[in-house]
Amino acid sequence: MAFGFGKKNKNSSDELVDSNSAAVDPDDAGTSPEGSGPAMLDLPPDPSDTAYDRAVHGPLDDSEIENTDGYVDLGALLITPREGLSLRLEVEESTSRVIAVTLDLNGSSLQLQAFASSRSEELWRDIREQLGLSVGSQGGEIEILDGVFGKEVLAKVPAEASDGSKGFRVARFLGVDGPRWFLRGVLGGDAAIDSEAAKELEDLFRGVVVVRGETPLPPRDLLLLRLPKDAATAAEAAMPGGEVAPSQGGEPLQRGPEITAIG
Repeated sequence: MAFGFGKKNKNSSDELVDSNSAAVDPDDAGTSPEGSGPAMLDLPPDPSDTAYDRAVHGPLDDSEIENTDGYVDLGALLITPREGLSLRLEVEESTSRVIAVTLDLNGSSLQLQAFASSRSEELWRDIREQLGLSVGSQGGEIEILDGVFGKEVLAKVPAEASDGSKGFRVARFLGVDGPRWFLRGVLGGDAAIDSEAAKELEDLFRGVVVVRGETPLPPRDLLLLRLPKDAATAAEAAMPGGEVAPSQGGEPLQRGPEITAIG
């Protein structure tokens, strides 16, 4: 598994993300001890044959797991590693704050962000409406779908390909309300339009554990992400000026899905 680092030039997570990332040697990023490696963690059960229940099928709260052994620890998010998975951290350039993590697997991507919420308020319904307004303002359109995790949003935004031809950028938004948190996932690439291509990333979304913490936060505040402790050597590869040094032999990771505002 590889780690990558991107940068975000805007001062707010309201804008689209356009980051250049560099892969980091997985040996530098650190791995689990032999015998408890990435493939050893079990995912929550698949809800495809039963009614979806977040506390059973995931994503989970950290109070709902026995321990954090074997997870990739990004602070507010614990990620279930899998063979072939690359993690790309989106960094806000002005503050050096990690604002999102993108999971790249088999040519598709899943971008994750976690937000604070109140005990009584669920955010996903309002956020779906905001997504519709935001996408509409860009000349795009959305479709509300019934998915594995309940209601989700398929967004199509006009875009221009490298050859100048006109088309759409497609992203599929997942949202789950948990205890005092809201988790948003954005599927990009083939996973946005192909259910088979999306399955592995949907499984990884189920396996995410959110660490809300006890710090009081206003609803919709972004929960703090950070580099994995064992990836410190990768962070040291960053060069002055916000550029990131590519690892030896590593190919740059591809652009992730575009994201739209919360709040």
